[in-house]
Amino acid sequence: MPHGRTTTAVLAAVAAAGLWGTTGTAQALGPDAADPLSVGALRVSLGALVLLLLAVSARARTGTVPVLPPGGPSLPGWAVLLLGGLCVATYQAGFFVGVSRAGVAVGTVVALGLAPVATGLLAIVLGERPDRRWVFATAVAVAGVAMLVVGATGPAGRADALGVTAAAVAGVSYAGYTITARSLLVRGVPGVAVMAGFFGVGALMLAPTLFLVDVAWVTTARGLAAVLWLGVVATALAYVLFQHALARLSARTVATLSLAEPVTAALLGVLLLREHLSATSVLGLAVVVAGLVLVSLPTRGGGRSRGGAARHTVSS
Repeated sequence: MPHGRTTTAVLAAVAAAGLWGTTGTAQALGPDAADPLSVGALRVSLGALVLLLLAVSARARTGTVPVLPPGGPSLPGWAVLLLGGLCVATYQAGFFVGVSRAGVAVGTVVALGLAPVATGLLAIVLGERPDRRWVFATAVAVAGVAMLVVGATGPAGRADALGVTAAAVAGVSYAGYTITARSLLVRGVPGVAVMAGFFGVGALMLAPTLFLVDVAWVTTARGLAAVLWLGVVATALAYVLFQHALARLSARTVATLSLAEPVTAALLGVLLLREHLSATSVLGLAVVVAGLVLVSLPTRGGGRSRGGAARHTVSS
């Protein structure tokens, strides 16, 4: 892959993670009555709608209809789509339960720390085998995330078994929709259509939760602004960037680059919410950035695609 396209893909992955990192600040600036579970469901629903409109617009421009491929050796295309949507919904629920029961520090570290590791392992089914640099860079970035989060919140997370399990499920779910999306992208399904399908399925699965919580807060100006930002920018736009990166980089590399999310969240907390970072958190920020830079460095001259063409990879 040409160096320019690789650089663009890396920037797209980091930008997507940066937009995800705004979600905490958006919720904090929204109404106090906003229930996190309803926020997640509305975010996914609005994001799915915008992605669907983008997919339909792309179809109108090209005149082509996205067709799901037959699938892998054991899963047909429609099953891959449902599995990806299930992972999207499970991530939202798992992360919410994880941080609410185990605490922000433990829940975040478990979910975000496990996600790239699980992605690297699951990516083996796509023929992507982790190399030493990816393993080292990911270990550095995950360690930095742990320092950043624990330094910001303190090590007072509760050792709640259900909370830790839910956070771990969230991390594996992230890996699940990353791998399923990648499997469809490499077989020629348009990226925006893949994201629209995943989030459409996820929105349907999360829709019943809206009947269990109070959503009156969304009718306020702050509530509407928060939902619009989360759904249109932090979900739809973020996942347009995500699919762009995922179509051009290995799944494991994109997953590691997504660790830019807590870095963005921490910086926004300082700039907009007047939070203060401890020395441990500042060091953690630097360590995460070092890991992201390391995984982003191109590997020149090595590797050939399945079709035999030489390629320019990023830690692949």
